[in-house]
Amino acid sequence: MLRFLNAGESHGPALTAIVEGMPAGVPVTEEYINTQLARRQMGYGRGGRMKIERDQVEFTAGVRGGFTLGTPICLVIRNRDYANWEKTMTPSPSADLDERVVTRPRPGHADLAGAIKYNHADIRNVLERASARETATRVAVGALGRRLLEMFGIQIFGHVVQIGSVRAVIPPSYEEVRRLAAASELFCADPEAEQAMKTEIDASKEAGDSLGGIFEVVVTNLPVGLGSFVQWDRKLDGRLAQAVMSIQAVKGVEIGMGFRAATLPGSQVHDEIFYGSGGFYRCTNRAGGLEGGITNGEPLVIRAAMKPIPTLYKPLKSVDLATKEPFAASVERSDTCAVPAAAVVAEAAVAFELARAMIEKFGGDSLAEMQRNYEAYVAYVRQV
Repeated sequence: MLRFLNAGESHGPALTAIVEGMPAGVPVTEEYINTQLARRQMGYGRGGRMKIERDQVEFTAGVRGGFTLGTPICLVIRNRDYANWEKTMTPSPSADLDERVVTRPRPGHADLAGAIKYNHADIRNVLERASARETATRVAVGALGRRLLEMFGIQIFGHVVQIGSVRAVIPPSYEEVRRLAAASELFCADPEAEQAMKTEIDASKEAGDSLGGIFEVVVTNLPVGLGSFVQWDRKLDGRLAQAVMSIQAVKGVEIGMGFRAATLPGSQVHDEIFYGSGGFYRCTNRAGGLEGGITNGEPLVIRAAMKPIPTLYKPLKSVDLATKEPFAASVERSDTCAVPAAAVVAEAAVAFELARAMIEKFGGDSLAEMQRNYEAYVAYVRQV
């Protein structure tokens, strides 16, 4: 089974991930991973940390000569800002634990609940790990999943649908959406809406506030049959929703028509089935590529809502953990809007989960073995 664990604090020495279960023979380079890491740091409305970090991955195990070995892959991303925090964040007993202490929990963060749960008097012990900085490793491991998917002609991209009150008009062609989003500073396929989004971000920054929004991830050329209906935890829609929902600040996930389907009669929700020279097909994709927890061959469409980042430069009211006195919540360096970055992280989360599903369906210890199994299955599907 494909899986990963990651570790690291926001201002610690490095972020680390270990990926287990990736087949041997998948071509991948550090430069390929770094391209995705750079995309995560892009986007209008990002904060000062993005000017410090230039994320670069380092393979320390599991890759040789540009190919995966089938053994555990270890990826390391050094934190450049650690040089400014070493006195505070060093693992050594010499760490100055009285410096940069945080006792004022920020509303909307894991600060207060995490401090209570783990019995920490210093909230820094919570926020350093709960930070969205952790998503750098998820983008790195997701890039490995993306690379595997590419070996089967599967493509994935994300784009921003809405920021604040501004909603984009999405072109009907996925290829056009991909092209326009790639050229956009906000990964938005509507240039007019993008300008309005920037104006709203600027106004929010000026007010010391933050903005959330909605992003969408689209995956094309998936085969029929990934996932399963036989057990609740094997349903691919549930697995994908959990992967995306686990991204910091994401508060809602929908697939296909999503919540809108609840407002319409069934005749306007379900996709009619037809048969032609190419086999079974549908003229609509209201289901978003998934039926009964299984991919149906149509493009996979996942949408997620991201709340405004809870760290505000105009802090909300809170209560000091130590003194119990009311204070304005502490301010850690943050973004005004990170919706474009969240879209990139979601691409990675979806890519990794789909890579898991591909390995489950076409399992093999090497890419060559998987490809043989895949080709035989595709030939079978064409004959059904």
